[in-house]
Amino acid sequence: MNLTIKCLGFAAAMGLAASPALAQEKLKIGLVLTLSGPSAVLGQQARDGFQLAVKDFGGKLGGRDVDVIVVDDELKPDVAVTKVKGLIERDKVDFVVGPIFSNVAVAIQKPIVDAKTFYISTNAGPSNLAGKSCSPYFFATSYQNDQNHEVLGKVAQDRGYKKVYLLAPNYQAGKDALAGFKRHYKGEIVEESYVPLNTLDFQSELAKIASMKPDAIFTFMPGGMGVNLVKQYRAAGLADRIPFLSAFTVDESTLPAQQDAAIGMFGGSNWAPNLDLPQNKAFVKEYEAAYNAVPGSYAMHAYDAALLIDSALKATGGKTEDKDALRAALKKADFKSLRGDFKFGNNGFPIQDFYLVKIAKRSDGKFQTEIEEKVFDDYTDAYAKECTATN
Repeated sequence: MNLTIKCLGFAAAMGLAASPALAQEKLKIGLVLTLSGPSAVLGQQARDGFQLAVKDFGGKLGGRDVDVIVVDDELKPDVAVTKVKGLIERDKVDFVVGPIFSNVAVAIQKPIVDAKTFYISTNAGPSNLAGKSCSPYFFATSYQNDQNHEVLGKVAQDRGYKKVYLLAPNYQAGKDALAGFKRHYKGEIVEESYVPLNTLDFQSELAKIASMKPDAIFTFMPGGMGVNLVKQYRAAGLADRIPFLSAFTVDESTLPAQQDAAIGMFGGSNWAPNLDLPQNKAFVKEYEAAYNAVPGSYAMHAYDAALLIDSALKATGGKTEDKDALRAALKKADFKSLRGDFKFGNNGFPIQDFYLVKIAKRSDGKFQTEIEEKVFDDYTDAYAKECTATN
């Protein structure tokens, strides 16, 4: 997909216009995202956010024309590996950007870093990639998986909830989610329930919750899973009795389907559309105008990934051959993140702020997360100390 476009839009308005075009081959970026199935909306937001940034730079990053090759990993690690190998061996991409899900992120790491290609995650942040399996070729513009969930663990602890029910899908990110929650919550876990990935019927879990009567539930249930869980939770009459704490379960990717069923529910995030920063306000306005949807963190992280690549290439004069120089430029993160505070830790993951957010209905009838309070300031993930292959 060739995104060479002449207008500069938001990037020009924010003083982000690319440097003069260089007489070089097109920069090739492989965008690996889940674009089919119940969780496709997550990948669509990331794709749209990245492509919007490239459009804003006039189809260039760091002064080079960009060819963005979008592939659907189908939420299947083996499919993702095959497609990533094609991006590297056939298409000769300079960067692989994505994916959404952590089981895919772990599977594709080896072929990417073995080829000494830079790998930028715009969502998935599994604990092993942040710790013992970190790589100098890996950077994330999102977070380590545990961190958003840690927000809710601290909130539950601070609010004095004595008993909490935990619910997550049975894969790496689900395990990281519950581990993150428990890092700060010291009360009683009445149940720790894992369901198969892409579960859509939660009646048995809701019956348990109703009978156990916890002070709150905490869940990580992204995409279509979250849509169904929230609707079924509200329909079962639990939303008014048992506080619903989550991350990635009620956000801008799921709210168009959940709507009123999600109002008042809480999430943990490093960002929200109403974050009061000029660059964020401009991004949200432009994204809504382009796609008629409220952007979520998936779109924001992808937009930031394009800003990161642009900033690094400006520093290297558009060159990608010197891997050490490109790595140093990426590590510097010399761009204005849409979320504000942003710098990389030794493991390639951001050091950033985190918030408790709450679901609200806007005056225009659309739904969004809104910042309730800051919970962590300049927060480093718990696994960075295990990383020895530093960036």
